[in-house]
Amino acid sequence: MKHDIKLEPISKWGVKNPKPFIIAGPCSAESEEQMLETARGMDLTKVSAFRAGVWKPRTRPNTFEGVGSEGLQWLKTVKQETGLLTATEVANVKHVYEALKAGIDIIWIGARTTTNPFAVQEIADALKGVDITVLVKNPINPDVELWLGAIERIANAGVTKLGAIHRGFSRFEQSIYRNPPHWQLPIELRRMMPDLPIICDPSHIAGTTTLLDEISQRAFDLNFDGLIIETHCNPKVALSDAKQQITPYELSRMLGRLALRSPETSDPEFLQTLDELRSQIDKLDVELLRLMGTRMKVSEEIGKVKKSQGITIFQAGRWDLILKKSIELGATEGLSEEFISKIFKAIHEESINHQTQIMNAK
Repeated sequence: MKHDIKLEPISKWGVKNPKPFIIAGPCSAESEEQMLETARGMDLTKVSAFRAGVWKPRTRPNTFEGVGSEGLQWLKTVKQETGLLTATEVANVKHVYEALKAGIDIIWIGARTTTNPFAVQEIADALKGVDITVLVKNPINPDVELWLGAIERIANAGVTKLGAIHRGFSRFEQSIYRNPPHWQLPIELRRMMPDLPIICDPSHIAGTTTLLDEISQRAFDLNFDGLIIETHCNPKVALSDAKQQITPYELSRMLGRLALRSPETSDPEFLQTLDELRSQIDKLDVELLRLMGTRMKVSEEIGKVKKSQGITIFQAGRWDLILKKSIELGATEGLSEEFISKIFKAIHEESINHQTQIMNAK
């Protein structure tokens, strides 16, 4: 389902460098000196907005939870000296009012807050009639409907300078990422809201500086509109998320390495080649779906046999064998273990559903 909510493009947000739109700054505002030193070191031809968390939602108490409203004044000082737009996170109505009073240009709703429709609605009500840019981070859990719902609540309040931040999702399996990106979810969000600007947060996805280039390039290759990157004048002494912050110099170097690609072209030869290749994909997709249908029919026959003998649907040994053999065969075709695991787990779940219907049919 696509939405017809009217949104303004980033070029209408008062941004001096709208493509790509780069927001950078420390995870947490720690002192005015830290903020100014970080901002002064930035390449103002590449960065458009300065970010800093002043209220920090922490998992456990007695940890650094931000400097509070005082940090908003430091953000104002950064804007006065550099001309950068300012951005910070809000988690409740009080934060919204204080950010508006301080003249903050951009507010974002954090992942924890996005999971709570009541909190998002209260924030939306506080933003009615206000001309400000609002970004909504994805919820902690991989739920695109919950993400979309939060965006809709803000849009229904009349906010037109509206975008999403993709910061990855909580993991329950071992991963190289702090928050695995699950790229298909922001892709699905873009399908549902084609005009919605999407900004990637590689810092929170990675949890370490070593993966920032890879994640940022992937975002640009998927036609994301920008990046929000945690940048600190001295990451080693940062009071929060030290491992994922880079210096302004490192930020400039990284942005210089990234390749920006166009989402479209008018080259007739390219378009013809692309159409031919896409036609091949379409035919293969039809074959895949027909094979899937045939496979499920065989699963139903297996269900009938199991039912006649009073055998359970699931046998762990058989499933383990299928998965291992599929991963091995997939590797010979250049397919990753992660991809094969996802595909065959989905196939196995659908097979179980078909067999369940057979088993429980009267």
